Amino acid sequence: MKTAPSRTGKPGFVSYVLVLSTGVILTLLSVYTYRRAMNAHTVQSAVQMRTDYSEKEEAILRSIVAITPNRAIRAMQRNSNSNASSREPLRWQNIFTEALATANAGTSIPANLLSSLNVPNLRVSNTGDSVIDSPSRVFKALPGGTGYVSVGINRSLGAGFPPPLTTSNLSTIDRDPVYPIISRDKRYGTLAQSHLSSKELNGNGTVAYGLPVDTYPDFNILKYPDINFGYAKPGEPFVAKRNWWAFSMDLAGHDADKTFIARPRRDFVLSIYEIPSQLSISADSFMALGRFESGEAWQNVNIEGGVFAGKAVVEGETSLPALASRRGMTLDSDAAIGGENFVQNPFRPGVREAYQVTNGEFFPVSLASESGRVAFVPINRGAGFFDRLAHSSESSTISPTTWNSYSIGALQCTMRLDITQVVSSTNNTPTVLRFSYLKNGSRLSYSEPLFTGINSALPPGYVKVCDENQTYNFGTNVVDVAYGLNGKFYFQKGVTGAITFNNARFGDPIVGTFKAGYFRPSAPYEVKNLPSGKICVAVYPQRFREFLNLIGADGPAVNNSIVINVDYTTATGSVNLTRPNIPCLESDYGVIIQECADLTSFTKGFSLVTNLRAYIGDDFNIVPTTPPTGYSPSGSYYPPVSLFAPERRYGVEVDPFAVNIEGQVGSLASETAEAPVRPMDSTTVSGTAMAANRITVNLRPIRHPAELPPITMMNWLLVLEERRSEFVGN
Repeated sequence: MKTAPSRTGKPGFVSYVLVLSTGVILTLLSVYTYRRAMNAHTVQSAVQMRTDYSEKEEAILRSIVAITPNRAIRAMQRNSNSNASSREPLRWQNIFTEALATANAGTSIPANLLSSLNVPNLRVSNTGDSVIDSPSRVFKALPGGTGYVSVGINRSLGAGFPPPLTTSNLSTIDRDPVYPIISRDKRYGTLAQSHLSSKELNGNGTVAYGLPVDTYPDFNILKYPDINFGYAKPGEPFVAKRNWWAFSMDLAGHDADKTFIARPRRDFVLSIYEIPSQLSISADSFMALGRFESGEAWQNVNIEGGVFAGKAVVEGETSLPALASRRGMTLDSDAAIGGENFVQNPFRPGVREAYQVTNGEFFPVSLASESGRVAFVPINRGAGFFDRLAHSSESSTISPTTWNSYSIGALQCTMRLDITQVVSSTNNTPTVLRFSYLKNGSRLSYSEPLFTGINSALPPGYVKVCDENQTYNFGTNVVDVAYGLNGKFYFQKGVTGAITFNNARFGDPIVGTFKAGYFRPSAPYEVKNLPSGKICVAVYPQRFREFLNLIGADGPAVNNSIVINVDYTTATGSVNLTRPNIPCLESDYGVIIQECADLTSFTKGFSLVTNLRAYIGDDFNIVPTTPPTGYSPSGSYYPPVSLFAPERRYGVEVDPFAVNIEGQVGSLASETAEAPVRPMDSTTVSGTAMAANRITVNLRPIRHPAELPPITMMNWLLVLEERRSEFVGN
């Protein structure tokens, strides 16, 4: 029997058109989704690659800032231009090449980091590695320039660029595009005047920058850059000279044919500011601030402006307006910087931002490492700064200005006074001093016998007053006298009253010859003993103007600085002389400074440098004078002076009751020394530390180039800034 199949649903049919249409739509949607995903992946890849390039470029820029000052210094040092192997590392090309290598710009992950992962059979799928072997494709001079950098000398690059410097030195003109050249022949000229002069409104009202370049060509009033390192506040006027070079950079262009990433070239200005030390306290040293060595707290100490120290310890309830350091600082909980007590680390994240929001001012505590494209380089030559005889001559340098002449104060002095001869190996009393000075730009020198019995030629300035056996009365005038003839003389210094010129007083310097007597006003230097018997060279600055005129030298506007050393070299000194010790010993010579209250004859200031202990025996620079053209700060103007010695003491005949110090203080001690320098400590001639209540200190920063003394310490501030045309114009 047959049965028919049963049906439970309604009859229907399949539409092939519908199935195919649906399949096509779904396929297209899948393709679209895939393409969107691939496009998003491509965009993300490009964004990530641009971010990678940006981070690599930032590392490169930091490396340039770190490398450049070293190369600039080496270009000033001996034999930097003696051969190709010495020159090549100093070129801009090699600075940029080394920066690329230091920043690992061609590597996606450094080898040491890769190794530290300690993953067996590790495979790196990042294809971002590149052999960047053509720095000329990454770095270029700006349009209109050639090579790697556009130099900031002898031409203006327009809006957004610093004031150009001017030089007529052909060596500097030729080499500055190739090497980072720091040289004294770079100066501000008429080309820079319009760039320099400006007035702007800031938190302190209207601030003026720039002075006439005819009067102030070396250092001018510039605007402090907008950086975190607080040698000064951003926008604040400070005294400096700005060397600069401009270049463009594009790291992506090196591999654009592979990555298809096109990035616009970025323009940068690399500046080296030459900054004479100008803060109230400025020293690349380890300094303790707030207490004396005795443990007494500072009492009568007033400090204006900022303080810079290589490393600092601020003790007790000390209040400082601002503090900047290179190697860190330790602050007591009671210490106040900028009116703020930093109980915890002031460099913790958020502390700076909170302070600026609350106070609306620049953060008063700063480290040089806080700003990424900034480096602060104090030029501290230590004990070598005091001793010109410790340095050999320099030649074959790339820069026309040699490193020692730039950084050693003793070598910069226009006048030199050396102890060259002593009585004997057992008696170190000086018998001859050598004095050197400038005349019409040329250096002249002569030996100055100190005592009778020294048979020597007649130094400059002596005139005849009488013949042998005659007497001449000099009254109360202090004079130097000589007795003899024909290049044979015996001498006596610092005498007064009636002098009989005969063999009985002087001895016979030239037997059988009829002799004569000669004199000149007493020289501004002599040998003098302290009450303790310590032998010193005494210097009398107020006598220099008359004396320089007497010997036919250039006046005190030129001969405005003096270095006092002991010539311990075998070539020009005595075998009985030895190099002075630092720290100073009682067996070493000293330097006495007297007749120094009125220094107004030094119209461009006065400086003294010595590697001996200095004794200040009189009031020092207390007579004001007429300020020079263009000087605007209020208050009395005094000739700018500086005194550099490894140790200073106060008093000569007796211990002074008190001291009053005004101006600026610093130190050439090392920032890595174990014991800190205490800049306010004061010691008397007898070696006794003065009590805190007998020391009054009023320090303020230098605010004008007319306040710079002839000799000063120097600092470099390197800043690498991006120039964006949307902010400064084209």
